[in-house]
Amino acid sequence: MRVKMKLVLSRGLVWIGIARLRSNPHMNDITADSAAEGARPVLDVPARALLERIPQSPGVYRMLDADGTVLYVGKAKNLKRRVSSYFSRALTRRLQVMVSQIADIEVTVTRTEGEALLLESNLIKSLRPRFNVLLRDDKSYPFIYLSTQDDFPRLAFYRGPRKSKGRLFGPYPSAWAVRETLQLLQKLFPVRQCEDSFFNNRSRPCLQYQIKRCSGPCVGLVSREEYAEDVAHTIQFLDGRAEEAIADLGRSMEQAAAALEFERAAVLRDQIATLSRIQQRQYVSGEGGDLDIIACAQAGGTSCVQVFFIRAGRNLGNKAFFPKTPDETDDATLLAGFLAQFYADKQIPPELVVSVEPEERELLETALSQRAERRVHIKWRVRAERARWLEMARGNAEVALKSRLGSQAGYGRRIEALRDALDLPERPQRMECFDISHTQGERTVASCVVFDGEGPRKSDYRRFNIEGITPGDDYAALHQALTRRYTRVKQGEYPIPDILFIDGGRGQIRSVGDALQELGIAGVQVVGISKGPDRRPGTELLWLLDVESPLILPSDSPAMHLVEQIRDEAHRFAITGHRQRRAKARTTSTLEGLAGIGPRRRQRLLKQFGGIRGLARAGVEDIACVDGIGRQLAQQIYDAFHEEAAGP
Repeated sequence: MRVKMKLVLSRGLVWIGIARLRSNPHMNDITADSAAEGARPVLDVPARALLERIPQSPGVYRMLDADGTVLYVGKAKNLKRRVSSYFSRALTRRLQVMVSQIADIEVTVTRTEGEALLLESNLIKSLRPRFNVLLRDDKSYPFIYLSTQDDFPRLAFYRGPRKSKGRLFGPYPSAWAVRETLQLLQKLFPVRQCEDSFFNNRSRPCLQYQIKRCSGPCVGLVSREEYAEDVAHTIQFLDGRAEEAIADLGRSMEQAAAALEFERAAVLRDQIATLSRIQQRQYVSGEGGDLDIIACAQAGGTSCVQVFFIRAGRNLGNKAFFPKTPDETDDATLLAGFLAQFYADKQIPPELVVSVEPEERELLETALSQRAERRVHIKWRVRAERARWLEMARGNAEVALKSRLGSQAGYGRRIEALRDALDLPERPQRMECFDISHTQGERTVASCVVFDGEGPRKSDYRRFNIEGITPGDDYAALHQALTRRYTRVKQGEYPIPDILFIDGGRGQIRSVGDALQELGIAGVQVVGISKGPDRRPGTELLWLLDVESPLILPSDSPAMHLVEQIRDEAHRFAITGHRQRRAKARTTSTLEGLAGIGPRRRQRLLKQFGGIRGLARAGVEDIACVDGIGRQLAQQIYDAFHEEAAGP
């Protein structure tokens, strides 16, 4: 056994020493029976002497097996005392099993226990040790983005790193919650939601203006002052200051009525009524700030944590999480592990209301406060309205857990049925499926989705933009995608799947077989999925490599249901990526890439010719007649459109 020690400084890691410990033969003899009896693993004398080299400092330790796989990551106020305790006291069954597999220990020394907690949560998320509480939270949370730096700001759905320009509101628990809020805002305050490329190239108002969802700033149908008022009211609403917006609208309504502008007064009256209804539906009674309400439930070896997001007193929605937990994990340990990992890379509200006191609550509060750069409180003894919300969160967690257990049982039966149908020696642990999507060969995208023993593993999904092939050649696209994916598999970035599904028939799986053979990958069961004779769902044919006849499963077979689920997910992921790529290409104006064409000249050109199509049909002389466009620039514009039209 070896012990590695690092020292965490403010700007990185510095090695301070390495000690090697001889593996203890007694440790590998620990059995489940001895664990049940509370047996103690005993270190031999040389190992004990080397353990003395571990400092009595705060830090993080990592337990590794003989293959170098991390079994467990933990933090300690005193590393020497904590690591030694695994070999000097009676342990639970779970810890006995873990200790019996330990071959190496790595130690990272930190300045404080709070730093150790933050480092521990980051390592758990990246290394995913099997004996830790693991949160499978693959996606960042969506926000509403307002481009306040623009003359006419736009509202948009946003997911990704925080930007320096503009304002972000949220986070929201789901994309659906963001889109619902954006739809409400369109009805309340007509702030544009179109892309800048679309906005900059308009010569007449679009459909959103016609249905009164936008005030038409692209063509000057609203002044900057009026538009700024709508933006200000939007910010008030998203900041949870709807009362201020209602008061402002009320004053404007009275002024409009006094000036005999009854039509405008009626519009303002309707806005006030809509805002009031939304406020009654979305606001949490008795709450006025930012907080998360968190409750957990456990049963049948599965854990569920339910989180309600409250921002500026508004209930933005809730979401259920199902962290992977070792056996014998109590609620306090579960919540401690969840909070440390969940808020490792997310915005932390000033207050967290939880169903039970998490393990080492004070340390967790300190670490979260340090990360948020302000005080964060964790409360579990609450009354009145918060107690009712906490009880509702607890009930939601129990309902989600029951649903998950039922779903897992059904999913397990489908995997076993697939194993029997394909006559596999073992239950498949990892399945991948590829699909190709394009429109007549344009912007081809290949998708790869991954399913494991628990269901979709979305963090391992990948898309591939296919280039350099004959448009519409699905075989070549599939070959390129597989080569790119499994080159990385050969490099050890991903495990080799047990089953590789392909949306296609005999020709596709032969192409797949050639690609895998070139890469030297063997032992993968390749299955092609083609439509049946009548092309109805449930009548698909399954094609196997080197087998001439297809495998036909009954339409009500659990194995067929699983195959259809995986195939449909690959198709959804591929077509979504293709549409995004195609839309991005088609919304980019030819004018935007030309030197010497700024917003004003672009606006003049589009207004003169009635849009891009009219400009594309115009001759050089006609273009040169536009104010500010000379002969040379007109020729460049003409060439740009006609070179594009002549392209492949």
